[in-house]
Amino acid sequence: MSVTIEDYKSDVEIAWCPGCGNFPILDAVKNALVELDLEPRRVAIVTGIGQAPKLPHYMRVNTYNGLHGREAASGQAIKLAADDLTVIVHAGDGGAYGEGGNHFIHAIRRNIDMTLVVHDNHIYGLTKGQASPTTEAGRVTKVNPGGVASRPMNPLALAISQSCTFVAQSTSGKGEHLAAMLKAAITHRGFALLNVLQPCVTWDHVKTYKYYSEHCYELGDDYDPSNRASALELVMRDDEKIPLGIIYREEREAYDGIVLKGIEHPLRDRGVDPKRAEGLFGKFK
Repeated sequence: MSVTIEDYKSDVEIAWCPGCGNFPILDAVKNALVELDLEPRRVAIVTGIGQAPKLPHYMRVNTYNGLHGREAASGQAIKLAADDLTVIVHAGDGGAYGEGGNHFIHAIRRNIDMTLVVHDNHIYGLTKGQASPTTEAGRVTKVNPGGVASRPMNPLALAISQSCTFVAQSTSGKGEHLAAMLKAAITHRGFALLNVLQPCVTWDHVKTYKYYSEHCYELGDDYDPSNRASALELVMRDDEKIPLGIIYREEREAYDGIVLKGIEHPLRDRGVDPKRAEGLFGKFK
């Protein structure tokens, strides 16, 4: 039987602000999983704390909520414990690149087979709008009344410089493109980073839907994502042209494939037992 949107439907009331960029991300995630014909029991969505990490609460799917900034570490543990699961980590720019920056770097280094989706709204939305690692210099926030003094982090450049095997970018304003990038990231064998430019309608009145529609462009078929030097140059430009698409991709053996090779895994392929995932996630509480 084919998977449908109804399989992922949840009755939990959504607590995001009206117009929040998380809504189209949620829709794109559901659409991507359905198009990949992945049953909810075969998917684990791992999060920490914040607005972006609420996403799996609004789906019917295996969910693990851990400490803020530790999402990538939790996802790696779950993938090694149950390597037949499709593991997708959702985090905000603060959790992924701030508190979770060290885990982000080492997830790239290990190249474990999972997808990190970063809801990058250049702000800490849950805790009322202070600057995040991707907030541009000079931006005035509640805790930076004189403007942010530090330069913003460039997570795409960092990932490419460390040979992250899949680096892509999309925006919540382009639902079909976002779903396509999610599918490509999920099916990539290795660590995949998908940075999603997401307007925060409450705290950010600069990086809006209109701003992204005017400044983003999709990479064409003539772009070669296997050229690391070109990919790094692309994301290091100082102009306001923002590339969307698969920016860098390479093939390298995944960490879980290396360390689990030849091991008779006790949790692999138990398939239809609905208590399998419940018991597994209980061990992480």
